[in-house]
Amino acid sequence: MSNIFGFKKSSIVFATVLLSISMTAKAGIVYDYIIEQNKLIIATDANWAPFSYIDDDGVMQGFDVEVGREIAKRMGVEAQFITPDWDVITAGNWNARWDVSVGSMTPTASRSEVLNFPAVYYYTPAAFAVHTDSPITTLAGLNGKNVCTTAASTWEMYLQGDLDMLNAPAFTYDVTPGTITSLKDGSMCADDTRLGAGVRNDGFIDSVPMIQGAIEAGYPIRFLG
Repeated sequence: MSNIFGFKKSSIVFATVLLSISMTAKAGIVYDYIIEQNKLIIATDANWAPFSYIDDDGVMQGFDVEVGREIAKRMGVEAQFITPDWDVITAGNWNARWDVSVGSMTPTASRSEVLNFPAVYYYTPAAFAVHTDSPITTLAGLNGKNVCTTAASTWEMYLQGDLDMLNAPAFTYDVTPGTITSLKDGSMCADDTRLGAGVRNDGFIDSVPMIQGAIEAGYPIRFLG
């Protein structure tokens, strides 16, 4: 899978995922408030398995959720989750509706204008995927095509050609889509792609774990490359 965005080659994108807090928040004041309230209100995505999702019992689950719970545990407070839309989280101006976002967010220059990124907690590669019956076999094959992605995401910025990641090595834009289908629930890109090549999109971009999870769940999709 030579097209996967990783951090082994300087020409390839990598996603740095950080804990984020509102730019208007003062760390000491926020910390004192959390301790006083005895709870940490965490914003994350409700539809981004395996990182964060609501299970059949209505309970938040996933890697980001476990990270959030561990942060609260180490602070000695209760973890409480809230699930606003992703574009609302990335827009900043939280107005104390939640204390922190633990949601696999990549730090960018534009986001840093309204958010603080105090801690890295993991790195993840990204990739393009297409339907198994798609005639497209190279990244160049997606040029001029309809590519699906998550709205207000790192992947959308990449497709738009304006990804401004902080502290990232040099990379190239290897795909120039004709149209970009941006969905609030990025997991729907895989759902749309499995309907058939070119039915709703010609391919999509997402994190490798997300794509691999869809493949293991039986989706008729494959990594491109």
